Amino acid sequence: MSENGGDHIEERGPTEFRDPLVRQELKKASIWYGIGLAIAAVIFLAQPLLLIFAGIVFASVLDGGTRLLERILPIGRGWRLAIVTLAGFGLIIGFVVYAGFELVAQAETLRIVVTEQINRMLVWANATGLTEGGIRFEQLGQQVMGTLGRLSSAVGSAAGAIASIIMVLVIGIFIAIEPRLYERGVAWMLPIRSRQSFYTMSERMGWTLRRLMLGRLVGMAVEGIGTWLLLWLGGVPMAALLGMITGLLAFIPNIGAIISGLLMVTVGFSYSTDAGLWAILVYLFVQNVDGYLIVPYVARKTVDLAPAMVLGAQLLFGALFGFMGLLLADPIIAMIKTALEHRSREKEADEASVAAPG
Repeated sequence: MSENGGDHIEERGPTEFRDPLVRQELKKASIWYGIGLAIAAVIFLAQPLLLIFAGIVFASVLDGGTRLLERILPIGRGWRLAIVTLAGFGLIIGFVVYAGFELVAQAETLRIVVTEQINRMLVWANATGLTEGGIRFEQLGQQVMGTLGRLSSAVGSAAGAIASIIMVLVIGIFIAIEPRLYERGVAWMLPIRSRQSFYTMSERMGWTLRRLMLGRLVGMAVEGIGTWLLLWLGGVPMAALLGMITGLLAFIPNIGAIISGLLMVTVGFSYSTDAGLWAILVYLFVQNVDGYLIVPYVARKTVDLAPAMVLGAQLLFGALFGFMGLLLADPIIAMIKTALEHRSREKEADEASVAAPG
């Protein structure tokens, strides 16, 4: 009862959390605050997150090889994984031991040849007025690295790079040993009603990543070996080194092909005009084989990524996260697209079940 004898109903104040309006607005504010914290965490933890994702990519390669080996060698998964891992490291170590010294000597020669050729082009550009200030190759390299993005302290030195590679290898091997353990660990942090959807999406993403990496490895082998043999037949110097560089850069779509092409053409013309023209033909032939045979086949079997979207992601991730972002842009975009497609299919299935009579 109020003082004047009438009933008085108290209304909720603006700070009362039980007020539906206040609770709704608080929920909205919490969501935006959480999104802001997530973005800040991604920015500050970008390099560790990229290293973890690189480990997942490496694990998908090992897991894919283990699954393929099961078709011809039906033994335990642990033994098959050990065979794939040892075979991969054995091939790398054997290649380095067999051809390492020769390739190191060729690499120094390649650096000198490329530097001289680019400086000649820059001298010509300075003389014709295309550039100003007498820019040299060393200055140009610093500008390119500046536009590529910042390299964090994790990979900013030789020791940091080696440590990062070791961490990626260790993470990949541990995940490949028992992938379900880590999948269940992530699912445990989700609501129970969302776990089955997560398992389905995770299986689809793993399937996509395994086949994407298989196609990438096939493309690397085709481009590397094909470039080496064709350049060797044409008498282009340093054919083995150029083939190896082309194969390694084939892991980076679009940008890797451009860099390897410029390198082989530069080396070819430094030797002779015929060698330079042959290098151009080799580059066009190898890239067409990869672009019209391997890449479309892989795209049909995995996820169809538009070249412009991949290139845009490479430029964006390279500017934000440096070389690691550039290297992993393609699989990251593939995983994002797979997750969005899975969510879209689930939404369509839910809408169809609601619209269905009865």
